[in-house]
Amino acid sequence: MTGDVADVLARAHALLAELREVDLDDLGDDSLSDAVLTLQRLRGGLEVAEARVLSRWDAQGAWRASGAKTAAAWLAWRQHLPIGVARQRLRHAKAMRTLPMVEAAWADGAIDRAHVTALLGARTARTAEVFDREHKTLLDIARDSSFEHFKRACDRFEMVVDPDGAEQGADDDRNARELHLSQSFGGMWFGRMTLDPIYGEIVDSSLRLIERELFEADWAAAKERLGRAPLIMELDRTPAQRRADALVEMATRARTAPVGGRRPAPLFTVVVGLESLTGPVLEMFNRNPITPGTAARYLTGADVERIVFDGPSRVIDVGVRRRFFTGALRRAIEVRDRTCFHPSCDEVPERLQIDHIHDASKGGETTQDNGQGGCGYHNRWKYNHPSPSSSDDDPDADLPPPFG
Repeated sequence: MTGDVADVLARAHALLAELREVDLDDLGDDSLSDAVLTLQRLRGGLEVAEARVLSRWDAQGAWRASGAKTAAAWLAWRQHLPIGVARQRLRHAKAMRTLPMVEAAWADGAIDRAHVTALLGARTARTAEVFDREHKTLLDIARDSSFEHFKRACDRFEMVVDPDGAEQGADDDRNARELHLSQSFGGMWFGRMTLDPIYGEIVDSSLRLIERELFEADWAAAKERLGRAPLIMELDRTPAQRRADALVEMATRARTAPVGGRRPAPLFTVVVGLESLTGPVLEMFNRNPITPGTAARYLTGADVERIVFDGPSRVIDVGVRRRFFTGALRRAIEVRDRTCFHPSCDEVPERLQIDHIHDASKGGETTQDNGQGGCGYHNRWKYNHPSPSSSDDDPDADLPPPFG
């Protein structure tokens, strides 16, 4: 290490030590929030500086003299890291040599290491040429949207650029499904489950519906017992216990279903006219992308609903669903929004609460443009917090808290 580099690192170390000693007691909420965001940018700059050093260190083979088998093994050994973390840091460092826009966004704190991991996951051997040419679009989404939205964009990019690879990946996911149940000597049962996106959604949505029933029963029982709205820890069962009971209840209901009864059919919502990255890719209602081949496998036993968009968000046509359809206007808003309106909330509720943007009592119309979907918490929250700032206060202590 040259004197210049050693001097810079020594000064950086001194400044970090000074930062750790800053008195935070007199800082208000806005100042603390600004500090959090500034530290995000500083962390990005530090990680990129580390990546530059790692890249040169690895290229020169500076680790070889130690006898370590690989650069990652040296990092894991000397920095006491999991080997997977060491490999990831080196992979990121190597990638920055050829992705200057990603490096710049990372250094500015506009993206995090998690974004870099997702971007490099989308850059496979079969997508690299298009990725190197078009990844600015993904970077723009990373800067302006939630991480969940960005990750879905990366998944859609892979599907559009490499549809054959996406179908193969979907087949691999389906073939990887497994369920293991084993009983201990003491009689307890243990299990592990791996499901593809479709099977996982079927099981999860059914389990959540039953869990919600159990939660409401627990809530009502505790409220009657206490004579007031209970706290979560005052309910008879923990969330994990309710999920276990819901699984048993799901199995019990399956055993008692009528012989010859109609099996529930999945509903595929086909969305036309999403952002340009979507292309021919399909999304489930919870926004998880699936390949056309995956959807086709289920279409013979599914209900299909047609939703046509005019521009990025306005629904101009909703086809009739043959079963359990309760209203085109509500369904249009459900499919258009699919997540809560609050920018901090990526929750996809089992059923969105549709409410007026401009209150109906103040002249707001019941139209698509004046409707928005939200989770239960934020639909209550907005009436006590007209500004877009966040709050942890429950707007109505007599109502059950958000479920999930």
